[in-house]
Amino acid sequence: MSEAVVAVGEPLRDLAARLGLAWQAEGDATAALRLAMTPEGLALSGEARHYGAPIRVDFTAGKAAHRRRFGGGRGQLVAKACGLARGVTPSIVDATAGLGRDAFVLATLGAEVLLIERVAAIYALLEDGLGRASANTETAEIAARMRVAQGDAARELASLVARHDIAPQVVHLDPMFPHRDKSALVKKEMRVFRDLAGDDDDAPRLLEAALDVASHRVVVKRPRRAPPIEGPAPHHVLEGKTSRYDLYVHRSLKPE
Repeated sequence: MSEAVVAVGEPLRDLAARLGLAWQAEGDATAALRLAMTPEGLALSGEARHYGAPIRVDFTAGKAAHRRRFGGGRGQLVAKACGLARGVTPSIVDATAGLGRDAFVLATLGAEVLLIERVAAIYALLEDGLGRASANTETAEIAARMRVAQGDAARELASLVARHDIAPQVVHLDPMFPHRDKSALVKKEMRVFRDLAGDDDDAPRLLEAALDVASHRVVVKRPRRAPPIEGPAPHHVLEGKTSRYDLYVHRSLKPE
């Protein structure tokens, strides 16, 4: 829903045209959500009381850097769910990339990851963050294992995968869980995603597309007490403190 975002300032004129975003000159933007270039990188921001701090993708510092150094390696739940084990490093498509946090963890552990994001403004943040990670000596090798693509995975997953010449063994999904209770929106950051993308009501179609594309398994991240996505039942479940992974397995991942 890119019409909800305005790209602001001359540096973003070309990006707005490429991604189909509205554009306004510096200082003229009146939209609820604005993309602007800052000294720290591209930022998406809105009224602070509602949306909180500006959102950026930064793989070089902050939580991403801490998790890269001290996150727990292949013992992390997302790594176990995606099948990373001794001698096993599958190719992965993260079909609901968001801000790329899980994809970065997987790439840090050696996996080649294609990140797919359907919201143009979020894709722009990913593209910017990956560009800066590529230029940083500490993260360049990791960034080289990550590629970003814009598209709706529920509708065009197979063509996006073919276009980027990847044969995914694993497809990772983290669809938006449809909270009906407004008080459930604790994180202001999540309000941005809901205002831009809405609830992922097409999650069953996304799961079906992922099952068609993944050669070995589909991994679905869910709130711990949420029901599985409508469709086939998961074969295995890995539970964490606040979330879980539903695993749909075609075949076992073998050591290389």
